[in-house]
Amino acid sequence: MLKSLWVFIFLTIGLSANSQVLISILLGDKLNSDGLEFGLEGGYTLSNLSGVDPSRANSNFNLGFYFEIRMKNPSWYLSTGVRAKSTMGAKGLSVYPLNENDLNDSFTGGSVKRILGYFQVPVSLKYKFKNNLFAQAGIQLGVRNKSKDVFVNTIQKKDDLQYTLDVKDAYHPLDAGLLAGVGYRLTKGNGMNISAQYYYGLVDVRVADSTPNQKNRALYINVGIPIGKGKAAKAQAEKAANESVD
Repeated sequence: MLKSLWVFIFLTIGLSANSQVLISILLGDKLNSDGLEFGLEGGYTLSNLSGVDPSRANSNFNLGFYFEIRMKNPSWYLSTGVRAKSTMGAKGLSVYPLNENDLNDSFTGGSVKRILGYFQVPVSLKYKFKNNLFAQAGIQLGVRNKSKDVFVNTIQKKDDLQYTLDVKDAYHPLDAGLLAGVGYRLTKGNGMNISAQYYYGLVDVRVADSTPNQKNRALYINVGIPIGKGKAAKAQAEKAANESVD
């Protein structure tokens, strides 16, 4: 079961977020069983970069799916999945020189918004308390799919002048770090779950140069919604009833 699960995860990494959601909904009941829960997860991301001064936290949305595998002890679960759409980075960074004098003049006094997009795979151990609270800790791996710096300045309205620069060659394609969080499961432990998770990146995302290390930091406020769990449970109950009759 675990081998099939990981094959499914990495095959779906290359799909867009919209296709991801559609496939998840269609296959939800097929991916749920007595020891495995599947669902969609998404919410709000507040990200920043360590080692960059000045910088301010940048807000975005994340979207993906999750799996929870029940272990022998019913309080412990292995939690994993894919954040198919997850944007890291920061804003309020200092403007740096561009190749054109006109651009340099236009963005004097402005700032830079750094956008780093990733496919992320969180893997953590989750402990569920009897009061439906849970805590989790583990790692998160990321594969970068975009890197760009957006230069912004104000002419008449706030940030109405913008210039986007592709900076993918300046950033490593992989990221990794530690993940920890807490949450609560609604509806007597069977409904959607609400969680807060913090990601502490351990990898310098910049290609080696003279600048200080830049590492991803992020706070996720997410909602997870089981997909097809009720339908799968009903099918299992009907199967068990038929077997008992036979």
